[in-house]
Amino acid sequence: MSAYEAALRRRSASKVTDAAPDRTELVRLIEAAGRVADHSSLQPWRLIELRGEDRVRLGRAIHKAEGHDGVSTKPLRAPLLIAVVFSEKPSGKVPAWEQEAVASGVAHMLSLLLDEAGWGVIWRTGGYTRSRAVAKAHGLHSGEKLLGWLYVGGKPDERLRTRRPIDAATFLSSMPTGSGSAIAKAVKPEKKCTKKKKKKKSKK
Repeated sequence: MSAYEAALRRRSASKVTDAAPDRTELVRLIEAAGRVADHSSLQPWRLIELRGEDRVRLGRAIHKAEGHDGVSTKPLRAPLLIAVVFSEKPSGKVPAWEQEAVASGVAHMLSLLLDEAGWGVIWRTGGYTRSRAVAKAHGLHSGEKLLGWLYVGGKPDERLRTRRPIDAATFLSSMPTGSGSAIAKAVKPEKKCTKKKKKKKSKK
C-alpha cells in the first residue's frame, strides 16, 4: 500500500477492541514517525505509553482536573494510550510554534502508521490536557505541554464509517498578484564595477 492509499483509507476509530501493539512494534513505528520535517533536528517531542493501571491513574487525574471525585472511565476506552508531549527546545531560530507543529506532525504520522498496520486509532484531546493534575500524572517537565492521546486498539469487525472526500481544489489558492513584475523587482541586475584603477607612477 502506498502512502497516498494509506492516507485516503485512514479513519478515526472511536471504538476499539482489547488488542494492542506491543512495545517492539510501537518502537518500530515511532522510528518512522520521527522522520517528519524538523527544522534544525531539535526533536521537540516525546511520547508516553499508558497501559493497564496507568489508564486508571489518568482517569483519576482527569476527574480531579474537572473537580470530581473518583475515576473517569474515558482512558479505559482503549487498551493503549499514547500521550503526545510537546517538549520545547532552546533555539535562536526555531520558534515555539514551529516546534509544536513538529510534535503534532509526529502524532499524525504515528496515527497513520498505526492505522496502516491494522490498528484502530483516534486522537483525543480535552481541556484537561493542560491541567496541573494531568501534567503531574504524566510527569511532565517545566515547559512541556500535552497535546492529547492516541487511543489505540484492535479494529472492530464492523466497517468504520466512511468519510466524505474533501473538495481539495477549494483549499488551494494562488499567491495574490501585485503591481508590476515581482521577479523584476526582486532580482536586481548587478552593477558593473566602474572604479578605475590608479596608474602606478614609474620611479626614475
